[in-house]
Amino acid sequence: MVLRNRIFGSYTIVNVLVLISCGMTYGTESDIFCLKMIKESLQDSDNILYSSWNFHNSTEGFICRFDGVECWHPDENRVLNLKLSNKGLKGQFPRDIQNCSSLTGLDLSFNKLSGIIPGDISTLIQYVTSLDLSSNELSGPIPESLANCTYLNDLKLDQNQLTGQIPAQFALLSRLKMFTVSNNLLTGQVPSFSSNVSVSYANNRGLCGGSFGVCQTKPSKTNTSVIVGAAVGGVTVAILGVGVALFFYLRRVVVKKEEDPEGNKWARSLKGTKAIKAS
Repeated sequence: MVLRNRIFGSYTIVNVLVLISCGMTYGTESDIFCLKMIKESLQDSDNILYSSWNFHNSTEGFICRFDGVECWHPDENRVLNLKLSNKGLKGQFPRDIQNCSSLTGLDLSFNKLSGIIPGDISTLIQYVTSLDLSSNELSGPIPESLANCTYLNDLKLDQNQLTGQIPAQFALLSRLKMFTVSNNLLTGQVPSFSSNVSVSYANNRGLCGGSFGVCQTKPSKTNTSVIVGAAVGGVTVAILGVGVALFFYLRRVVVKKEEDPEGNKWARSLKGTKAIKAS
């Protein structure tokens, strides 16, 4: 009985160790796959990634020696930060970054990334505390889902071609300390950030609220349609009124002529007779 319990206990311990090992292996394999896909999805005009990111090595922690990669531990293939600023990278935002599941910092600034920021970006970089996408060629709206990245301390999106409004939900990011969106094409009201947040909105001509002053309300499409419709209707009624009046006037003249077709001749002859008598 004692032997059986010992065997069962040993079996349980082995299973737990196997599960932990599998979890760690999956995590490191996922991060390796993450970097592989980033390398494949982006054009590397300066050959920095192609020369530095060599995946033929299989030793533990080998990706931690890649240019721009910081790991949680030097001997563990688990990415903490990706610092790829000014690497001459081209392409769209790399969606496979979601496989770097322990990532807390992402810096892709001063590259030539284009296209939109993914609408589901919060599911791709759920735990980031710092996101820097400044000085690229990104366009389109700022995704509302970024407000779900609740660990964000720094969010830098300046020097792009972003359009639309800044999501009001950003004001709910309680950990946010810095927010920069200068030199874009943004419009509408700015969020009501607390005084603890350092913000930069420079060179966005369409912004209002806060230090920009009160936003001017524009008439809704419904009100505009009503006004235009009323004006068109009024003009139409006026034209119809003039037409009806003119119709009855002309009809009256015609009827009068039909009732006394020789009236004018008789009046002229009578006038002529009076003139003769007077002479």
